[in-house]
Amino acid sequence: GEEHYNCTSALHKSMRGSDENASLYWLARMLEGGEDPLYVARRLVRFASEDIGLADPLALTQAVAAYQGCHFIGMPECEVILAQCVVYFARAPKSIEVYRAYSNVKECLRMHTGPLPPVPLHLRNAPTRLMKNLGYGKGYKYNPMYKEPVEQDYLPEELKGTDFFKECET
Repeated sequence: GEEHYNCTSALHKSMRGSDENASLYWLARMLEGGEDPLYVARRLVRFASEDIGLADPLALTQAVAAYQGCHFIGMPECEVILAQCVVYFARAPKSIEVYRAYSNVKECLRMHTGPLPPVPLHLRNAPTRLMKNLGYGKGYKYNPMYKEPVEQDYLPEELKGTDFFKECET
C-alpha cells in the first residue's frame, strides 16, 4: 500500500541527503518486507541520473550493473549488490544539472506556440541527390576532421543563444 511509496521516498531522500546508514535501513525495510529487488534497482537507475548525474557519471554504470546483478541472481543473494549501490550513491557527490537542463528544454517545448522550428539545413542528413540539391547537409563541418572545435550553430535560428543549463530564454 502507501508504505511502499513511503519507504521508496525515504530511501531516495536518504541517499540524496548522503546518509548511508538511513539509506541501508530503508533498503533493508523494503527488501525484508518483500519488495521486488528489480523495482529497487530500477529506482537506483533513475537516481543515478536524476540526483548524481554528472557529479559522478559512473553512478549510472553502477546502477545498471546492480540491476543486472539482481536480475541474474535474485534474492536473497542480490541484497548485498543493492546495499553496495545504495551506499555508493549515498556517498557520491550530487548534481541535478542535467535534470534541470532537460526540464528547461521540455518547458521550452511546451511554451512554444506555432509549429516547432525546422532542423537547420546544414544539420540534415542528405542520403539522396534530391536532398543534396535542396541544400541538406550543405556547409556542415564534420568536427573530427578539425584539430580545434568548429564554430557552427546546432540549434534552430529561433533558439540561437538559448542556454538550457541556465533557463529557457524563449
